[in-house]
Amino acid sequence: MTKTRSSTSKGELQRENVLEAAASQFVLYGYAAASVRAIAEEAGVGTSSLYHYFASKEDLLVAVHEEGLSRIHTAVTNSLDGVAEPWDRLEAACVAHLEMLLEGNVIFKAVMREMPRVYDQEALTRVRQTRDNYELIFARLLDDLALPRGTDRHDLRLMLLGSLNWSFTWYRPGRSTPAELARQFLGFLRRGLDMDRGMGIEI
Repeated sequence: MTKTRSSTSKGELQRENVLEAAASQFVLYGYAAASVRAIAEEAGVGTSSLYHYFASKEDLLVAVHEEGLSRIHTAVTNSLDGVAEPWDRLEAACVAHLEMLLEGNVIFKAVMREMPRVYDQEALTRVRQTRDNYELIFARLLDDLALPRGTDRHDLRLMLLGSLNWSFTWYRPGRSTPAELARQFLGFLRRGLDMDRGMGIEI
């Protein structure tokens, strides 16, 4: 269950402010050029207070990723409540994913723009574990679908998430909402799979 702002402790709020300030600096200047001092100033804390929460700038970048993935994990999980039919569940998850990705705050922009290539191996492992845990939701949703025999569900998951995530680079508000885009993506997917129905159905 996501905490409300009123039920969040002062320390947690300060940590959240630091994360959002860091995300803002990473988006504006890139990870390499962003300074810890500027992050602390934007968050309204002293540098020593920032280091109370995060051991280094790299630790802060990893934490931004973890926070973004945690928020989208919660949103997608909540979207499945009360939804029973497998395709409807996948649609609900795709809608929640795109709404958070395209309409969420600066945390999500930083996650999409500062990719794991800048991390050392330990940091990269942390990010991958958090990402893999999130993608398990989609793996399980796809497992519940009746698909044409021979469908590689692993590759299907990667293609679906890749298509959804790529919209971050070209999406502009106005023509379609994130929810409409998600339903279009899923419609394309279903029509493509329906073309293979002659191959038989794998349950």
